[in-house]
Amino acid sequence: MLDFIRIGCAVPRLHLGDVKRNVEEICGKLRQADEAGCDVAVFPEMALTGYTCADLFFQDTLLQSCMAGLETILACSRNYPRLTFALGTPAVIGGQMYNCGAVISGGRLLGMVPKTYLPNYNEFYERRWFSSSQDLMLRAVSPRELGLSGTEPVPVGRDLLFRIGDGTLVGVEICEDLWTPVPPSTMLALGGAEVVLNLSASNETVGKRAYRRQLVAHQSSICTCVYAYASAGCTESTQDLVFSGHSLLASNGTVLAENEHLIDTDYLLVQDADLGKIRAARRKNKSVKDAMAIYAPQEPMRIAEAGAQPLRSDGSLYHLEKLPFVPAAKADRMDRCMAIFAIQVAGLRQRLAAIGAGAVIGISGGLDSTLALLVAVEAMRQLGRPATDVHGITMPCFGTSDRTYRNAWTLMEKLGISCKEIPIQEAVRLHFRDIGHDEAVRNATYENSQARERTQILMDYASTVGGIVVGTGDLSELALGWCTYNGDHMSMYGVNASIPKTMVRWMIDAISQRPEFAQAREVLRDILDTPISPELLPPDESGKISQQTEDLVGPYALHDFFLYHMLRYGFTPTKIYHLACRAFREDFDGETVKKWLKAFYRRFFTQQFKRSCMPDGVKIGSISLSPRGDWRMPSDASARIWLDEVENL
Repeated sequence: MLDFIRIGCAVPRLHLGDVKRNVEEICGKLRQADEAGCDVAVFPEMALTGYTCADLFFQDTLLQSCMAGLETILACSRNYPRLTFALGTPAVIGGQMYNCGAVISGGRLLGMVPKTYLPNYNEFYERRWFSSSQDLMLRAVSPRELGLSGTEPVPVGRDLLFRIGDGTLVGVEICEDLWTPVPPSTMLALGGAEVVLNLSASNETVGKRAYRRQLVAHQSSICTCVYAYASAGCTESTQDLVFSGHSLLASNGTVLAENEHLIDTDYLLVQDADLGKIRAARRKNKSVKDAMAIYAPQEPMRIAEAGAQPLRSDGSLYHLEKLPFVPAAKADRMDRCMAIFAIQVAGLRQRLAAIGAGAVIGISGGLDSTLALLVAVEAMRQLGRPATDVHGITMPCFGTSDRTYRNAWTLMEKLGISCKEIPIQEAVRLHFRDIGHDEAVRNATYENSQARERTQILMDYASTVGGIVVGTGDLSELALGWCTYNGDHMSMYGVNASIPKTMVRWMIDAISQRPEFAQAREVLRDILDTPISPELLPPDESGKISQQTEDLVGPYALHDFFLYHMLRYGFTPTKIYHLACRAFREDFDGETVKKWLKAFYRRFFTQQFKRSCMPDGVKIGSISLSPRGDWRMPSDASARIWLDEVENL
């Protein structure tokens, strides 16, 4: 199950006070929403009449026309049995008039949700016409059902939820309800609502659009929900105000879609949202569960059933990033890189200050060791210590190419650190003789012996100079186990442990633009252009790198995509495959995605033993594999059910 829902924010052209024409406009938008495959749609506040009718709300003619208009819309909705929608209308219940959201599905009026908070300040005078939903909560005073001709009694109240599709619960609130210390949507979410619809009529003033966006995004975050907001368009009365028709769809703090124009009307904004992310966040964040236990109403929410037809959305309108760890916009990417760099530096700086040590790093001329070195140099600078307190060691062996060897030396010299070269060929050959390994057999023993020899040198040299070994391995390598156990797997502090491989390049690119690293900019550019390789096998006949990592373990862009969606959301292989095929449709066919997804799960499970004893390392983002922090997994867990699911794709 892919867990997507398609939502439409419908802002029809309004004919103020002309309910019949508004019904025609609404039915037109219903047709569009159904043709677009929407599961849910939300219309503005008072869509049947217009929000600015003022004292016309006291006229029986208008109110009776609304009830007749609702019946026409109910008949229209029978043509769209898989669409559930909410639209705004006044309604008289128990002798009082309420500003309501009517929720309709397949020809049935499922319920009416009255507005709770009635603004009565500045340009707003709602209390002149309407009563609050709070009045309906006093059961002895007001009825909680509404009768329409030819229909069963309809539940009324702010304690209503509407179950659609596979069991998704939808809640409704109206405009001002969102702008309060305790919005009804908070209680709806605590009652289980995963989607909240807001029917609004918010006039436009300078700066208000941005504030509205913040409100919607924030509420979707604290409620861990999908929040859809549709506001009255510019064909409302402009006697004293202008209404902008602002629509927004946000999910757990992220705005997924927004109408383009500042002043707008007569449109349908359609967007897919991923309910799987909402459900994963609620399962993982126990504070949400605790809030439900503490603040949920004493009596459970009443649930109206829309029907059991499955949701239609296939997620094709959901925006996917190939590189979920890397912001697409350059300015955002630069900000992210600098924030990460600051966190890395702060972590290492505190560790060095606490123990009064220097830093020892193995410099290969590759991306990871370059980033770790830049972090160490900046940490020393902030500590007021010389760059020479960073000790860089290059340890050439069988696979070292001229390019990486030259870049390693140039980088160390440009940064002004203490440099040392310790060739390891003879030490490794001696080790081969000791363990009886034939150097001509270039297997795991051949490769791992080099990695462990380098680690031994780094550890012992750190003791010599009073330093700690700064680890260079990144998040992607830890996920795949692409490191030698007790070799490059081990250090005394790992500054790259939470940084995915797809982010490392951008990190170096961003850091190279800082003025304090200007002298190393040229060599950093060449390092960025060097193929990713462990350099454990000899170069080819022309001296170029022959062993390229992505030929062996697969494209890091794919693996980072898999890792992000597996660890952050717990998605199934089926869903991850579906998302990856969409995101990388211009790069890989389905069989290639499947091949590397299978490799990812196999390696992720079999290599957990390396992560169970990984060294300390600073957490950077939402995903970490630290066994002391974010990821606890037995090293002997079976990957069988995941691999079987991949095989059946």
